[in-house]
Amino acid sequence: MDRGTPLVKGGKAEGLSGSGTTSGKVPVAGAGGWQNGHSEPQRAAAQWQEERTRSLEDNQLSLPSLEAAYSAILRGLGEDPERQGLLKTPWRAATAMQFFTKGYQEKISDILNDAIFDEDHDEMVIVKDIDMFSMCEHHLVPFIGKVSIGYLPNRKVIGVSKLARIVEIYSRRLQVQERLTKQIAKAITEALQPAGVGVVIEATHMCMVMRGVQKMNSKTVTSTMLGVFREDPKTREEFLTLIRN
Repeated sequence: MDRGTPLVKGGKAEGLSGSGTTSGKVPVAGAGGWQNGHSEPQRAAAQWQEERTRSLEDNQLSLPSLEAAYSAILRGLGEDPERQGLLKTPWRAATAMQFFTKGYQEKISDILNDAIFDEDHDEMVIVKDIDMFSMCEHHLVPFIGKVSIGYLPNRKVIGVSKLARIVEIYSRRLQVQERLTKQIAKAITEALQPAGVGVVIEATHMCMVMRGVQKMNSKTVTSTMLGVFREDPKTREEFLTLIRN
């Protein structure tokens, strides 16, 4: 079955896609590094140092131009930005968009530095039904859903609330659901170097509900399985069964 092919199931249109490991970047359990010769801390630092692309100061500097852009949008829609009900709308919309995309201001390393612990635990850890809000980069409208994360530790565990924070950082950006799913899985893999990671997102996209095909009950499901979650069908099935129940 083509995992990227949309499915119609139970009266709901569902999209199912999955993605696996990137060649040459599979963590080796117990080896303390990556197969391509770069250590996990080096790879993680290289990626995470480049993540923050906007600062609080940038927000203040860009606010006037964003506000002017929203005023132009209102005029283009045939509205009068000077009427009472719209006087502060450009400013409200500009600050709201900065909040919706605040993930650009944050780095994964900022939240994980003191939250990774040595622990002799080798059973699956799952946090499911994490609320997720993101913005479709194609139409600039929201998609909303739930994220479920599981990993099989390799002598290191992470504070469970930090998994939700990772979801928050990557979802508060302009996104597509497929990339968001993979980014979450890769961040956990690079931070913990576990035996495996699984991430499943189920979301409703306003670009399908409010426009276009206008299908109110459609759900898009994406998954990324890395390590033993991809290689071992029993591990993958255990994870999928636990997040469904």
